[in-house]
Amino acid sequence: MAKWTPRHEAPEPLEGPIVATITGGTILWFVMFLVQVPFYVWFEDRDLTWWVWTCLAGAGLGLIGTWYVRSRDTAIKRAKAAEAGAEPREPGAPA
Repeated sequence: MAKWTPRHEAPEPLEGPIVATITGGTILWFVMFLVQVPFYVWFEDRDLTWWVWTCLAGAGLGLIGTWYVRSRDTAIKRAKAAEAGAEPREPGAPA
């Protein structure tokens, strides 16, 4: 099994517009829920109502995810600001 283990370092995590991505996904889940609600009887006749409820659950979990990534983003920015403010500056260095 050791010969199949990769021997390189893991790449850095991708950073991007995480809050926008999670918010967009949440909106998509909710829109899919709203599109399916008028056809609920059709889904019920075919025993596929779980599709409707999966979309609602995705929207609900997306709201939790949006709250989480916003809190995370705020904490990262706060830590960077504190780190930048805690570094001692050399005399005569620009602010």
